[in-house]
Amino acid sequence: MNLNADQVVALAPDAASVKAGRDLVKPAKWPTLGQSADLLWGECQGSGGKPYQVSVDLDGLAFKCTCPSRKFPCKHGLGLLLLAVEKPSAVQDD
Repeated sequence: MNLNADQVVALAPDAASVKAGRDLVKPAKWPTLGQSADLLWGECQGSGGKPYQVSVDLDGLAFKCTCPSRKFPCKHGLGLLLLAVEKPSAVQDD
């Protein structure tokens, strides 16, 4: 992955999403994390009982999340991508 944090932040729909995404750059927020050559995935525990399932296609920078947000990408997608960029050792290859 050849992205840096500034490039990820530039994908955000607004400043609030950046702030919320940065709050998720903590491995403890992600009980499940993984990556392959072209895909990141994880589960992020929200306020509900079931964690949100989040994935990022690294080839086309396409985001998918099961959260109800209407923002694209949502804070979970931004958080996952920022985590992979800023703390790559937290996301294991699978």
